[in-house]
Amino acid sequence: MPVTIYDVAKKAGVGIGTVSRALNNSPQILPETKARILQIAQELNYQPHALAQGLARRKTGTIAVIVPFFLTYFFIEMLKGIQHELTQYQYDLILYSVDQKEKLNTFLKRTLQEKRVDGVLLCSLSISTHFAEKFIEAGSPIVLLDTFHPLLDSITIENELGAYQATLQLIQAGHRKIGMINAPLISRPARLRYKGFKKALLDAGIEFKRKYLMIGPRTDESDGFTREAGYQAMKQLLTNDSDRPTGLFISSDIQAIGAIQALQEQQLSSPTNMSIVSFDDIELAEYFGLTTMRQPIYEMGKLAVQRLVEKLSAKGEAVFQKKIIPELIIRKSCAILSTH
Repeated sequence: MPVTIYDVAKKAGVGIGTVSRALNNSPQILPETKARILQIAQELNYQPHALAQGLARRKTGTIAVIVPFFLTYFFIEMLKGIQHELTQYQYDLILYSVDQKEKLNTFLKRTLQEKRVDGVLLCSLSISTHFAEKFIEAGSPIVLLDTFHPLLDSITIENELGAYQATLQLIQAGHRKIGMINAPLISRPARLRYKGFKKALLDAGIEFKRKYLMIGPRTDESDGFTREAGYQAMKQLLTNDSDRPTGLFISSDIQAIGAIQALQEQQLSSPTNMSIVSFDDIELAEYFGLTTMRQPIYEMGKLAVQRLVEKLSAKGEAVFQKKIIPELIIRKSCAILSTH
């Protein structure tokens, strides 16, 4: 196995960020520490990543990652992929959480003016055309993840298609009374998944019933893609004893887990009383037996870093817009509707 930056850091008794600063001749390190690390790297015959070496002209060795202020399972998995890949390129990460549009704009403005980071990854937050143009004019690298702007590089999931396929799975299982639990439509993924859901019903000639649609609340602590939101939505759906859906598309796994809890409290279960198909395929989805649309969340984080590094090395000049198609993962929560 080749020697890694982790090996150098371990033998030197320092963090990988300190090793990175020593290798990149950063002034933010004591001369004696730098000399000791370089000596250890030479002894171990450590060879830095070729592309990372080509980035030696960078000024800070730091990347900013901006996420919404609520860290759900989705964002945690995404950040794992980002952190893993940044480490490979010997970059430090600064994480910023933003709870208001004004705060995002303030941070983007400061980033352009102060140049304290070499590049930006913007996750699941919308950027205005004004700031998109400012980043392009300044030549400041930015990549969007789970969000989109036509002028900027982006990596997104095909939310509408994924929701369509999820709903189609319920239809093909024989369900005609199909509902949806969604997050507030202020969220772009929520809007697109709602659109895909309705289109699948329309194409199959199935009536959309507004009473089968439950939209969880957006709060100061969340975007609506939460276990509690799914739990409350299912409780509300179950209040109608006489006319309930037999199949349900739920816009995220974590909401689906809350919904299953609400079912169980009423001595009901999935799929016996209600088939469920959800979205994301987080780690808990397999434990709960969820049929779901898999987003390669971890891999998306890694891909975003790889694209940002290309831009930093002046190899990524054309606009890069990657759309990933989610994969249907079949488990036990969706069953063929019994006619008996």
